[in-house]
Amino acid sequence: MIQQNINRIKEELGETTLVAVSKFRSLEELVDLYDTGQRIFAENRVQELLAKQDQLPKDIEWHLIGHLQTNKVKMIVGRVSLIHSVDSLKLLREIQKQSAKRDIVTKVLLQIHVAQESTKHGFAPNELVDLLADNAFDTFTHVQLCGVMSMATLTQDTNQIEEEFLKTAETFNKIKRLIPNSEHFSEVSMGMSGDYLIAKKLGATMVRIGSKIFEQV
Repeated sequence: MIQQNINRIKEELGETTLVAVSKFRSLEELVDLYDTGQRIFAENRVQELLAKQDQLPKDIEWHLIGHLQTNKVKMIVGRVSLIHSVDSLKLLREIQKQSAKRDIVTKVLLQIHVAQESTKHGFAPNELVDLLADNAFDTFTHVQLCGVMSMATLTQDTNQIEEEFLKTAETFNKIKRLIPNSEHFSEVSMGMSGDYLIAKKLGATMVRIGSKIFEQV
């Protein structure tokens, strides 16, 4: 079943990168996923990611996609390929600090708050553009800004989802114009199991899919 689901999703996505969300899944399920050839896995929580990482093949590229507390940064820096959910300057400063201690560069995405739900995290689009215009990120020598991430409102209203993904793509383009040597700033992470085809249509380079991979459809 997992192989069939992966084949179908990857055919739908084309060149868009599939980030497979492994939260709540057993090690057996994740081994089955690995055996399909999928190598990019993602977790929402630091402890879950570290526990699974220690028990699964070492060539898996791990992404952290959930809200990251500053006191957990030291646990995750150096253990992941990409942090999708950088939602404040405070968090970015801590990633810079912990990365500098290890003399590494940590790749991150800037999370944009476009949803109507106050429970979701992220920079306001205009705030992020203003910070870039003011060179607020210039001191982050051990952080590489690789793009943006967003989550749409949990709704059946596809027009609203489209508007929110369009806002994400527009903000990405504004930011890219403000970053010197912006070749690394190339990723738009948006879209999950319920809306990834909309996200792909509107410019996602990465989609984060969990249930569609593991559940019978």
